[in-house]
Amino acid sequence: MRTTFSSAVAESVQDYIQRGWTVAETANGICLITDSEIAGIEVTGDTAAFVRRYLRANDLTGPVIEIPGAERREIHLVTGLRKAAMAIEALRSAGVVVHTDGAGIPLPPTQLSAGEANWGVAPHEARWVPPVVAIAAAVRAAAKGAMPKVSRIAS
Repeated sequence: MRTTFSSAVAESVQDYIQRGWTVAETANGICLITDSEIAGIEVTGDTAAFVRRYLRANDLTGPVIEIPGAERREIHLVTGLRKAAMAIEALRSAGVVVHTDGAGIPLPPTQLSAGEANWGVAPHEARWVPPVVAIAAAVRAAAKGAMPKVSRIAS
């Protein structure tokens, strides 16, 4: 793994490393290298929009990378993969891309063919990195078209 980075990405890299993430520099920017502690769940189109609303409504939102292109693409960073084999299989069966086992995920400020990867929800804006089962629940709800009703009790 490369330990020296260009000055253009050095500040971002330091932030990611302090979070315990493994990163590598590419010709276009930097990538998160997935492992047993962190992975990415990529959702597209209407499902991506639904998942984002579902997570926000349930206070489950974590870091989200927006991938540029004609169709909405988002990669939700997740944890808790060791005990989530069924959730991962359900996500894959639903047609969702699961980035695990050393896969590289472009981290902002990475330049892609369609534009620059950006944070939809930056790590410092999120209160946590949610478990994969939270994203699996959101995808399952999206497939059913069942947006949760959130009721607030006034204090």
